Amino acid sequence: MKRLIIKNASELVTCSGRSPKHGKDMSDIGMIRNGAVVVEDGIIAEVGTTDEILSKYDNYEYTVIDAEGKAVLPGFIDSHTHLIFGGYRADEFSWRLRGDNYMSIMERGGGITSSVRATRSTTLDEFVLTGKKRLDKVMDMGVTTIEGKSGYGLDMETEIRQLEAMKKLDEIHPVDLVPTFLGPHSVLPEYKGKEDEFIDFMINDVLKVVAEKQLAEFADIFCEKNVFSVKQSRRFLSAAKNAGLKLKIHADEMVQLGGTELAVELGCVSADHLLQSSDEGINMLSKSDTIATLLPATAFCLKEEYARGRMMIDEGCAVALATDFNPGSCFTNSIPLVIALAAIHMKLSIEEIITALTINAAAAVGRADTIGSIEKGKKADIIILEYPSIHFLPYHAAVNIVETVIKNGEIVKGNPYEK
Repeated sequence: MKRLIIKNASELVTCSGRSPKHGKDMSDIGMIRNGAVVVEDGIIAEVGTTDEILSKYDNYEYTVIDAEGKAVLPGFIDSHTHLIFGGYRADEFSWRLRGDNYMSIMERGGGITSSVRATRSTTLDEFVLTGKKRLDKVMDMGVTTIEGKSGYGLDMETEIRQLEAMKKLDEIHPVDLVPTFLGPHSVLPEYKGKEDEFIDFMINDVLKVVAEKQLAEFADIFCEKNVFSVKQSRRFLSAAKNAGLKLKIHADEMVQLGGTELAVELGCVSADHLLQSSDEGINMLSKSDTIATLLPATAFCLKEEYARGRMMIDEGCAVALATDFNPGSCFTNSIPLVIALAAIHMKLSIEEIITALTINAAAAVGRADTIGSIEKGKKADIIILEYPSIHFLPYHAAVNIVETVIKNGEIVKGNPYEK
């Protein structure tokens, strides 16, 4: 049996629970001063104060990490990314900063069409190689579980290849990867005016293979004006649910279309973006189990207004935060940046931010029963900061202060035994 004790943590954040925290409960992160954690074979065996733990356990039978002067938290969970894609759009980002509009960029071959071309020409081995490097970087920032979407193939072959790459990465990398099928991510020029035919293709052809091969846990769709309507989104997500997949939705990002309300209607696990959600949609979310997943780095990169995270929490919603890492609108996987933006621009407290990146993010990927908190019976996915308090997370703005990462009880970053 592999045994580990982390002791003397100046602040031990537990975020205990097996379901998401709503509203004011997001501020309850279960702080233990001078805390300690016992891990046995990758599973948390006990949590308490250092005095309580050391009175029960013999140090000599355990590997011991002394976390004196450091804060200890559950591993972060990035619950919305587009992890696997081909090519980059750096020139397009500069064009947008210069003031060029979306249509002019599209006319030059930019936009999602550019990513689709590059992704279709990328091999499985190339996806895995690049994906591993990306996972290494997020793990360094304390991410122990990540969601990844397809959606840059928009055809059978490439969508399947993206999902197969994620399956392979989940097998070979310490970070757990939750795969999402986002076939209806955009409408290519050849399908303009024929969006219903495209949805038919995604349901009858691609979704069928995804479900048969068990390549995804979730299905997602971009419900947006000039992309896919509420009606089309309802049809695709209903088919995905019937095929055994859990549901997510890109909702109300640019236009108040009603995607938030649809998410509640269909029982989606999460509704994501939500920059333009209506008051009624937010009220419906607050009375539901659907997680509001907010993506402040996307608003930052696009110079848009941020989602109304403060209002959502005050209304009683369960809010998660994620990066939305992708090649176009948000080419960043920086958890420290997300923390800074949520604190400074969205007016979330650090306690709410931690909840949004741990237990609520775990719920947003359907795994709150096994990860997202430091409590008995859960996986030992734990991070140790180089500073004594969680308040250093927003204070050391947009800087990574994660010193040690423990995944399933194994140290995958840092050397906590050095003094």
